[in-house]
Amino acid sequence: MPGVLTQTLAVSDGPLTSENAALLRPSDPNLPLDELRARFDADGYLFLKGVLPREDVLEARRQYFSYLSPTGVLKTDSDPVHGIFNPDKTPDDFPGIGAGAAGGNGRPGGESAAQFVDRAIEAHYKDWYAEKLVQHPALYAFIAKFTGWGDNTLTFKRTLLRNNIPQTKPIGVHYDQIFIRHGEPTAVTAWVPIGDIKLSGGGLIYLEDSDVVGQKIENEFTAKALAAGMTEEEAKYAFNSNMMSTGMLSENPAEFAKENGRRWLVAEYEAGDVVLHKPHMVSSI
Repeated sequence: MPGVLTQTLAVSDGPLTSENAALLRPSDPNLPLDELRARFDADGYLFLKGVLPREDVLEARRQYFSYLSPTGVLKTDSDPVHGIFNPDKTPDDFPGIGAGAAGGNGRPGGESAAQFVDRAIEAHYKDWYAEKLVQHPALYAFIAKFTGWGDNTLTFKRTLLRNNIPQTKPIGVHYDQIFIRHGEPTAVTAWVPIGDIKLSGGGLIYLEDSDVVGQKIENEFTAKALAAGMTEEEAKYAFNSNMMSTGMLSENPAEFAKENGRRWLVAEYEAGDVVLHKPHMVSSI
């Protein structure tokens, strides 16, 4: 059962209180596999504590912010691992990657943001991220065991190393299958917070019992696309004419939750935590 939220948080269109939000249920990765699988099937997610070594995650964080540092995003003389924003800069020059800030998954920001956007994209290919974090043996081993895929477990070549500066555009309401429709809905997403995130710190939030919501929306999108005369290939495109230009379901999380009669589930994350979720599970930030 989700825990009770005892403080008021906020999303882009209003407050999150105990009436429309609750806490994610944490799980110990050492619990019996049958119990972990039952939780995943029932909840659509599995919030795992301490799957990765904390020091490995913080090293990836240090490398990431060190790589972004030449853009001026960090406070002068601060330790990169702390990720402290430069108060002399404007957030407009540091748009979030993957936050739906540009239609059709286009490039966010203007000329003043070019260096930051370039480096934020290039970071996806650096060894400390693409190999040491994404391919971390502890993460791979857990998923291989949890899913039963064993040696057949494959990681996506495409990943998303998101960043969000305070006061920039948050990530809208979405589910992952929108963006990976060319594959069957059998993938498991691993969301890895690269550092500690307090409840009000902008960590990923999940719509309660929303795997069925995402499946229903996906089926409706497909039916509308085919009825409009789209080919099967066109219907798979995440930014087709049925969709918002960003591929998101909504820019208003509180309203979306109310319309669907569900609560948002939130959590305080620590470096080393991992959340696994189903491809139609609805999330936002």
